Amino acid sequence: MDILFLADNFPPERNAQASRVYERARYWVRWGHRVTVITCAPNFPEGRLYPGYANKWHQVSELGGVRVVRVKTFIAPNAGVALRVLDFLSFMTSGFCAGLFQKRPDLVVPTSPQFFVAIAGWALAAVRRIPFVLEVADLWPESIVAVGAMKRNMALRWLEKLELFLYRRAARIVAVTSGLKHDMVQRGVPAEKIDVVRNGVDLEMYGPRPKDLSFARQWGLAEDHLVVGYIGTHGMAHALSNVLAAAEACKGNVRFLFVGAGAERERLVAEAKRRSLDNVIFVPAQPKEQVPAFWSLCDVALVHLKNTPLFKSALPAKMFEAMGMGLPIMLACPEGEASELVRREGAGIWAPPEDPGALAQAIQLLNDNRSLLGQLAEGSKAAAPRYSRERQAREMLASLQVALRLRVADPLPARQ
Repeated sequence: MDILFLADNFPPERNAQASRVYERARYWVRWGHRVTVITCAPNFPEGRLYPGYANKWHQVSELGGVRVVRVKTFIAPNAGVALRVLDFLSFMTSGFCAGLFQKRPDLVVPTSPQFFVAIAGWALAAVRRIPFVLEVADLWPESIVAVGAMKRNMALRWLEKLELFLYRRAARIVAVTSGLKHDMVQRGVPAEKIDVVRNGVDLEMYGPRPKDLSFARQWGLAEDHLVVGYIGTHGMAHALSNVLAAAEACKGNVRFLFVGAGAERERLVAEAKRRSLDNVIFVPAQPKEQVPAFWSLCDVALVHLKNTPLFKSALPAKMFEAMGMGLPIMLACPEGEASELVRREGAGIWAPPEDPGALAQAIQLLNDNRSLLGQLAEGSKAAAPRYSRERQAREMLASLQVALRLRVADPLPARQ
């Protein structure tokens, strides 16, 4: 199979979309398929080009056997709406144009969260007369309302109509959670058209390892500290100010390790300084290959989301990284798919979102009950193979193959 992906984030960027697309594609290449990813020059989330990259109209390289085509875009930081929409629109346009000049694939797969990339995928599929499979990782534009970045207005209603149009036109839809599928079905999308392929973890990269005490000391961490780690994007969706409030309530040997970047990071650093939180450590965003080393410094993996109903269906990627590392999960998000999974697997404990007191109490429980901590760590480690990236790659590939089998014969010649 020859697969063309459209994804505006790709390694060396470190967010969930970049990891998901690349880590699955590597397996497909190993299994004999050809994968091309059209993306932009890496700049997420700060809106600054990564060292060694240029924002050019057309650059071709290879990563892990995946052919990577980078196109020029308007670059903006992951903050606010207006400039980000310009960023999205520019990738929609340049990604579509680049797709016209690629060797004709068997199908095109745009991946969200934002769906301007889906417009490019649909248009490419229509012009080149190939199936269009839409991967949905977020209910955009609803998600930007949920985090407070946009209010409901006429423009939002127009975007929602466009969203439903793309769902109807897709040959197949792949949702990363059951909650996303449920929402789409409630809005009239046929259930039989949607496959659920949950997120996963690359077990070739993430695995249990002993804590490197010399490395821990570099970051002010001692052997007797209970280290609660948050590794990932520091964005509006994560409500991390509440974690700082919990840190203020946690005394003694508890340390909070934040690793990453994002729109909220500078404000969080300033707030921690204002509160004189000497038990909170901020580490800049790290290369992907360094992330397991920082997870290994942690005793608990923190997954924290804003208290909004939309996130009942969320399954954050860092949950699965924590499982791969054999770390117990401290989950603070609306009760739903993530809390059900963590309880079912015995991989962690849940606290109400945006409730610093409850979060502090839950962390103190883990600190005081090390046997419970060990039990949850074992549950997390045992669950990891059920959510491996290889398994996810096989399930996603099966969905793509269904889309090809369902393709109706076209009486017109294919456009090369």
